[in-house]
Amino acid sequence: MEVVELSTIRDLVTQGTIVVCAGGGGIPVARDKKGHLAGVEAVIDKDLAAALIARDVKADALLLLTDVPAVLADYGLSTQHPLDKVTVEELRAMSFPAGSMGPKVEAVCRFVKATGKHGSIGTFDDAPGLLDGSAGTTVVP
Repeated sequence: MEVVELSTIRDLVTQGTIVVCAGGGGIPVARDKKGHLAGVEAVIDKDLAAALIARDVKADALLLLTDVPAVLADYGLSTQHPLDKVTVEELRAMSFPAGSMGPKVEAVCRFVKATGKHGSIGTFDDAPGLLDGSAGTTVVP
């Protein structure tokens, strides 16, 4: 496994490279006192990792791509409906399952709160619309 510094990611993005990184399921590591990498007991949440990286590289937006077209309020109830444009406060006032949409919602809220920029959740096919706010769920400050 190769550890890449954030400055390297920033440089690649500046050069126009699309960087794919921080996928889930990897082995979490930390540096020991001598600077060597060693495995540690932890869970890597790919959504929160993406939000941190996006914040630190000063991304213009955060897109969390998933298999559903939008975040659903009241999921599983007769009042279920997709969310279009919401604020961090509105989204955090709702509840979402911890094992599915919850981490995505928390990650996008952290990014938006920290940067003042927008984040979106939706499908890969809708990525251009997620970026301009015409598809999926867009979260704004």
